[in-house]
Amino acid sequence: MFKKFFILITLTFNLLLSAESSSSLNEQYHSSKMNYLKAVMQNDEQLKIDELKNIVSIGEKLNKDVRPDKKKLEILLGRQISSNSKTNKKVTTSNVVKNQVQEKVLAKNEPENNILKTEQINIDTINSIRSISTNENKIVVKFNKNYVKNDIKQTSQKIANNYVYSFDIAGKYKYTMPTKLEINNIDTISVNDNKDSVNIKISNKENTKITYSLAPRELIITINNQLSNTNVATVIPNKKESSKTKEAPLNLPSSISSSIKSESKSKNKVIVLDAGHGADDVGAVGPNNRYEKVINLNVTKYVGALLKQRGYTVYLTRNDDTFIKVMDRTVLANEKNADLFISIHTNAVPKEKANEVDGIETFFLSPARNERAKRVAALENKTDIREMSASSKDVFLESLNRPRITASHKFAIDVQSGILQSARSKYKDIKDSGVREGPFWVLVGAQMPSILVELGYVSHPVESKRLYDKAYQQLLANGIANGVDSYFSKNP
Repeated sequence: MFKKFFILITLTFNLLLSAESSSSLNEQYHSSKMNYLKAVMQNDEQLKIDELKNIVSIGEKLNKDVRPDKKKLEILLGRQISSNSKTNKKVTTSNVVKNQVQEKVLAKNEPENNILKTEQINIDTINSIRSISTNENKIVVKFNKNYVKNDIKQTSQKIANNYVYSFDIAGKYKYTMPTKLEINNIDTISVNDNKDSVNIKISNKENTKITYSLAPRELIITINNQLSNTNVATVIPNKKESSKTKEAPLNLPSSISSSIKSESKSKNKVIVLDAGHGADDVGAVGPNNRYEKVINLNVTKYVGALLKQRGYTVYLTRNDDTFIKVMDRTVLANEKNADLFISIHTNAVPKEKANEVDGIETFFLSPARNERAKRVAALENKTDIREMSASSKDVFLESLNRPRITASHKFAIDVQSGILQSARSKYKDIKDSGVREGPFWVLVGAQMPSILVELGYVSHPVESKRLYDKAYQQLLANGIANGVDSYFSKNP
């Protein structure tokens, strides 16, 4: 009797140990799965290899089917060997070239130049004027290059009952619409685009003393609101004028209203903008071969210019017709420690529904989703993370950072509101399709509040024409920029 009882106790103890061991292995297995998914998001090849090895090893102990994981591991290991081989060849070739260059330098007896490599900055060579803004009683014009006195022509005259001061600045400014600026006690300040120059005109009933100074890549026009003793004010270069002037955002015309804030709120804020699709991945296609990728890029560039003008630091994942892997798009945002990430897209439905569906909507990443969000996500996720199975994606979505989801939701509301307000200033029939949550993989890797904007339906015959119109694209861009301002005004 005692012997049977002892055997029973032993079997029970072994079963408990086995269950505990199995539970521990299951935890390790799921942990490795999660780490692998994170490695995919970070595009970390070595971490993917390490975690796949763990998945295979633990999975075999748990009698799981690890054949797909083994196949992935083989591909990654093969890719690593190939990459190492190419690297070694490059190093060898590089050393040979380096030695040859050194020999030539010694033969010519020329000193070696030490060149400091800095991050490449895209400078608009066509539009040499970068921004025009006001700061208290100053108009600040920033350039993409250094200007000299001959680049600026100034005149002053009395027309009817107004004193008019004009600055004709050589070069182009992309966002002259025309524009009106405001300074206290000055009647009107206008900015207009001429053929090869930009004109700033100051008009006032009272005679006003105006000076200007040139600094590196900057023109500062100072307006003294005190009355002058002369009949007609002259514009005099002021050499002592300080160039250390804070830049304030450009006051946009009423047709493109702005929720502008001071630069102090926007400085040090970094925004990464992502123009969806690109190159062979054209995205959705509307009537007359209107490509989503074209709309996305144009609007993204407009948004970037407006945000820079308002004092933000802005990076674009692409600024031409190239394709960027989805998992790489948020990598840039993380590398730049961005405060916000915005992916810009255009929507579409099948031809049979093209006349029925239109409107603007903004999405934020969340594990919860409805059928509409799934449909839109399916369009945008075509080129996304193919290494994950559907179940793996669900597991990863459930692990998302909840506070970040909440922040993204708030950001999406502000941007949606901003776009609608701006677009409806011209088109009252713009449909509000709302703010929605959805499984967009371009947002998964972002370590900051992130949203995906659907600017409208390129499949809709009326909305498609608008989306290809530059003036409408600028309205949409202004709305997005206003949404960014609004978000930071509530979440500094």
